[in-house]
Amino acid sequence: MSVEIDEVTSFLAQHEPFSRLPEEELTALSAQLSMIYLRRGDVPVRLGEENAFLHIIRTGAIDVLGEDGVLLDRREPGLTFGYSTLQGEPVSVYEMVAVEDSLVFTLPQHAFSECAQRNPDIARFFSAKSRQIRAAARELSDSAPTDVLRTPLQDLIRTDVLTAPPTTTIAEAAGMMTDRSVSSLLVVEPENQNGTRLKGIVTDRDLRSRVLAVHRDPGQAVGEIMTPNPLTVSADAPAMEALLHMAERGIHHLPVVTEGALQGIVTQSDVTRLLHNDPLYLTADLSRRSSAAELRGAFQEATRLAGRYVERGSTPAEASSLVTLAADAVARRLCTLAEEELGPPPVEYAFVAVGSQGRREMALASDQDNALVLADDYDAAVHGDYFAQFSSFVCRGLADAGQVLCPGNMMAMNEEWRMTRTHWIDTFRRWIREPQPEALLNAQIFFDFRVLYGSEELGREVHTAAVEMGKGATRLHAHLASLAARREPPLTFFRGLVVERDGDYANTLDIKKGGTAGIVQMARLFALASGSTVVDTRQRLREAAGNAVSHQGAQELLDAFDYLRSLSFQHQAHQLREGQQPNYNIDPKGLGRMEREHLRDAFRAIKSMQNALATKYPVRNI
Repeated sequence: MSVEIDEVTSFLAQHEPFSRLPEEELTALSAQLSMIYLRRGDVPVRLGEENAFLHIIRTGAIDVLGEDGVLLDRREPGLTFGYSTLQGEPVSVYEMVAVEDSLVFTLPQHAFSECAQRNPDIARFFSAKSRQIRAAARELSDSAPTDVLRTPLQDLIRTDVLTAPPTTTIAEAAGMMTDRSVSSLLVVEPENQNGTRLKGIVTDRDLRSRVLAVHRDPGQAVGEIMTPNPLTVSADAPAMEALLHMAERGIHHLPVVTEGALQGIVTQSDVTRLLHNDPLYLTADLSRRSSAAELRGAFQEATRLAGRYVERGSTPAEASSLVTLAADAVARRLCTLAEEELGPPPVEYAFVAVGSQGRREMALASDQDNALVLADDYDAAVHGDYFAQFSSFVCRGLADAGQVLCPGNMMAMNEEWRMTRTHWIDTFRRWIREPQPEALLNAQIFFDFRVLYGSEELGREVHTAAVEMGKGATRLHAHLASLAARREPPLTFFRGLVVERDGDYANTLDIKKGGTAGIVQMARLFALASGSTVVDTRQRLREAAGNAVSHQGAQELLDAFDYLRSLSFQHQAHQLREGQQPNYNIDPKGLGRMEREHLRDAFRAIKSMQNALATKYPVRNI
């Protein structure tokens, strides 16, 4: 269709490279433009097909995708696309997809060529742009994460696994492992039709720490030193699941068992070999860093790479797991390095993550939240200096790695958050019995409690005791319900979206403060009221379905949580790509019409559940 030349000329004059053209040239160019309307999802330029037009975006947004679907760029009003086919081969090596309803001017190739001949600056501008996009494509092709982490373990497992009965001697087991050049042996017993039943696992590390280091008799049965009932995974589980399990527990071997039948074993090297040419290999490689200096920037790099996963279409749960995996791995390595520098710890301890890291729900803008649980034989006068140095080493090391210090100082390097097991339990008891504002703030964060390093038992005892005390604490439940209800979603009475009016975040809304934080709070309340020790939000909501909340209500909150987190990750991934500090402040005007509708629906689901909480708990009378 023809367009109004004056309006088009005025628009072009505001954007490069057309702003460089003389007025008469700009007017002549405008007269040759037509306009097309693209719906969200339309593909104006297809990969492998010819394109004979320069496209200039008037309104909307267009994504430029590489050969393997990698997002290379997002083009917005005033920017162009399709120029690479006008200066070389006519077949496009990119695919252009409308990510929202768009109006686009089109300029025929002959008109573009004539303009470029008369104005060399135009030709140079688009030649440079073509080189830039090719460079971006090469960079992402070389480094963008692939789908390898979704590879089923059945494609990786070793089926010729070494097995032996529990009566085998330690010496015999070591000889068998040496003969086969393997680092593990599975201890099995015969079992009817199913063949064999897995009883335990013995690894090279077990032979060193449980035999050689303690001078154990190698004539004893291997069943005496095996790890009984080891963690297993099924053959259809993705490689990512195995990697997360191994990194979380600090192990290197996982038996593969499906429906009770032993099928083989997968090792950390099997998975990391799969990842070796993938940037996310960084997260699996962290345990080999030999100093805090070598960990510098490692977490920051991992978040940047997770951002690319988001742009490739990974789910929020996958991206969050990868960020959390990196944070956990850095923390564990720093704990090990701290012990190497300071010497063995004088008493048992547990280094724990709380808050979003405790829930395994870190985003690309998460900071530190951690603490220390110390054994009851801890003596501050004797042992205090060791753990002060230890926690400072770890927390500052995490900051150097890119996981920023907690603005609220909720970190193990703060003496307030280094307590004995008994002191922690007493502290939870006080928070539960006297839920004052500060106590409520602390309880919200510390009920999301997970051991990263050290004594699992110490951490488990504290968390279990806290949950048991909190289960029947109806007054605490009412206070938590009140806090959840006060996290008002940014909606007006008529379903408009409320944005900040001024300040650094003017015209944006905080998708965490008014959205995901409320869902996290409600899920925590449901879990606490039922006595569940589960910490991640999605599992808490699934457990609450049909109990603390209706199945429909739980599903609506799950959907809202997933959608809001997806928006958050996309927003933060874009900020990282642009070199900005990631945050949760989203400008609704930057979203498509349907995205804004989905955002309103998510906020309405949250508001509906808040109203239900106000009925169930006397939140207004507290």
